[in-house]
Amino acid sequence: MLYRIALAAVALTAAAACNGEDSAAVQPVAAAPTPTPSPSPSPSGTPVAGTPFARAVVADFDAPWAMTFLPDRRMLVTEKKGELLLVSADGSARRTIATIDVDSAGQGGLMDVVLAPDFATSKRVYFSYSAAGQGGKGVVLARGVLSGDAGAERLSMIEALYRATPLVNGDGHYSGRIAFSPDGQYLFFTNGDRQKFTPAQDKGGSLGKVLRLTPDGKPAANNPLAAQGFLPEVWSNGHRNLLGLAFDAQGHLWQQEMGPKGGDELNLVLPGRDYGWPNVSNGSNYDGSDIPDHAPGDGFEAPKVWWNPVISPGGLMVYSGELFPQYKGDAFIGGLSSQSLVRVDLNGINATKGDQWSMGARIREVEQGPDGAIYVLEDGGDSQGRLLRLTPAS
Repeated sequence: MLYRIALAAVALTAAAACNGEDSAAVQPVAAAPTPTPSPSPSPSGTPVAGTPFARAVVADFDAPWAMTFLPDRRMLVTEKKGELLLVSADGSARRTIATIDVDSAGQGGLMDVVLAPDFATSKRVYFSYSAAGQGGKGVVLARGVLSGDAGAERLSMIEALYRATPLVNGDGHYSGRIAFSPDGQYLFFTNGDRQKFTPAQDKGGSLGKVLRLTPDGKPAANNPLAAQGFLPEVWSNGHRNLLGLAFDAQGHLWQQEMGPKGGDELNLVLPGRDYGWPNVSNGSNYDGSDIPDHAPGDGFEAPKVWWNPVISPGGLMVYSGELFPQYKGDAFIGGLSSQSLVRVDLNGINATKGDQWSMGARIREVEQGPDGAIYVLEDGGDSQGRLLRLTPAS
């Protein structure tokens, strides 16, 4: 297995492209005085050839990374450069409610954003970002409070809760996805391998792992790998670059991650399991050298679905709405290099490939709206950065 370690410095291809510490790293700012207008969506949208969707452009952003909906249907949107935006429900206006001091080189930047389970009373917002510190860079989990009168809100009381360890050099594979357990008691947080390969198997660090934390960012009690010498926050290990994390209606935790040259994965995340990276993968190294495939009895947890050629998976969402009844319970994945929206049939603890629809742009994020529509964020950069609302084509 050691022959692969030397390949850690090999540059990523488009199959692995994706958007990325001290107490002064986060600075809240007051709301901008003048809203920035955005294009309003067409009520019915425009049919998208080869798909079951009609598409309406809601807004346009500068390299967006993630989004979430507030109870009043307004949206929080993160931009790679460090801007957290509060966007009106129709996308026609936005304000910057916080500017985060991120390290945005390479795949770094302001990343995920989710509401606390008790947001209605606490007004807490959780987010992740990449930051530089002594010895290198890493992903940070943070939270703040949405405060202020309507129309003048800002994110205040910002605090860093958890920092990946160790900090390492490089600008890739931060991951940084956040998901709360259905009971609201636990926060799951992904830490990528930072393109360093072996940290995914290292018991002394958080890289290449799914973590289970308390809402305050502390290790949750009784995590399954602590007795084996792992950090007490580790839930599963052997991951590469985990860019999607979501629970289904049955309480199963799903995550998708980018493989190397091939072998993108959708995994059912189980406590204490080793998902094999870098020892096994259904892809190959970037120089074409082989990595052993997942095989029965190899001691590693195999993906439920994998792709070769790659889709370059971005955000992950499990659909629960009524607007697309035929897709209820299915997983939706944004495709980056594949410029696609990917659907996977979930059936209990099993999954099978569904559709892969061409979207004509890199898709970074997928979310379900309060209206049951599917919202996707394009990646920006070489692509566009639009927020699209997908409804059934008539």
